[in-house]
Amino acid sequence: MSYIIKRASNVKLEDSWNGTVWGSANVIDIDIFREQSSDHHPKTQCKLLYNEQGIYGLFQVEDQYVRSVSTKFQDGVCGDSCVEFFVEPANGKGYLNFEFNCGGNMLVFQVIDAARGENGFADFYILTEDDVAGMQQFTTMPPLVEPEITEPTTWRRGFFIPLSVFEKTTGLQSAELSGQIWRANLYKCADRTSHPHWASWKPITETNFHLPQCFSEITFE
Repeated sequence: MSYIIKRASNVKLEDSWNGTVWGSANVIDIDIFREQSSDHHPKTQCKLLYNEQGIYGLFQVEDQYVRSVSTKFQDGVCGDSCVEFFVEPANGKGYLNFEFNCGGNMLVFQVIDAARGENGFADFYILTEDDVAGMQQFTTMPPLVEPEITEPTTWRRGFFIPLSVFEKTTGLQSAELSGQIWRANLYKCADRTSHPHWASWKPITETNFHLPQCFSEITFE
């Protein structure tokens, strides 16, 4: 079943999870944990909205053992308490993997061919700060979370991706999203915390998030 992304106006990333705007969005449960995970399975959810400018997302994580030490753009963030949005536009060139740690840092590649090669993937492009110009980010956590927080902690992580990011990379042509069907998967991980775990929205066949064949439909209402 396709996830339906609703159109919305006056979206603010910092607004409450169940407020007037975000409360109307459909919920994605990121709750399929790989067997390699520790016994810590944080409740992780995401909501997506859109308008003519781009796509908004808001994660909420009921967590514990929270850590975040990556602070430089395009540093690996998956070792931190991290949420991820991998999205493949319709009729585009590959997919973008947006990886967000709880401290506000981000990594994003365009993966054209996810087969593994000598330099990582068979065909990929590392986005520059110019490529992601216009993106907005929000977090309820400080930039550096070290030492690890070991008591129960709920945090939220928001993002806005302007359509220009997809136009520059995947070749997206149509600015009208209504009725389009894209493909995506969403993840939660924390590779280098005391309680590592790997969870997804849709099932993956191995502990590898770069499996576009395991993406599912997201439909713009």
